[in-house]
Amino acid sequence: MINRIRDIRKQKGWTLADLAEACVPPTTPQTVGRLETGMRNLSLKWMDRIAAALEVEPEVLVRSENAEHPQVVATLGRDGPEALETTRDAILATDLGGSGSLMVLTIDYPHGEYRPGDQLWLRQIAPEDAARAVNRDVLVPKKAGRFAFGRLIDRQGSLVGILPPGHGEKQQVVDGPAWIGVAEMLVRRL
Repeated sequence: MINRIRDIRKQKGWTLADLAEACVPPTTPQTVGRLETGMRNLSLKWMDRIAAALEVEPEVLVRSENAEHPQVVATLGRDGPEALETTRDAILATDLGGSGSLMVLTIDYPHGEYRPGDQLWLRQIAPEDAARAVNRDVLVPKKAGRFAFGRLIDRQGSLVGILPPGHGEKQQVVDGPAWIGVAEMLVRRL
């Protein structure tokens, strides 16, 4: 098994010291370096600590030597595409860290900016945390197994205001949703 600690750390722009300090409890940069290079055993306890610090799931830190992983080979900047000095592992949608469950909304019919075939990855948050999702696209459960989807525009008490993505559609108000799914990533085939 190969560990991906270095790849993920560098992708976040962190130094060994940054990662060591982010661990709970903090550790030393030398220990992190030994874990990255395999000079120190990456136990389950260490996987949990490092993954929490990097805000990824622990299983993201390791992969089989036989498994091919998508590579980032270039960046597209203001002046056009630029090759990277060395390729690095791409962070997949399933590698997203953070708290709250991930869920996927598939788009079967065009809605606003969304096209058929799009996948919208959402992170579930508690309704009381709705303030951090204002002006973001959300999926909200309604009664009888239905959902409201659109831009979260307001929250007052237990009421959540959603503006659907289509032109001329009226605001939907959901009373007391069990959760709110906040859009985090759009996956679109070309």
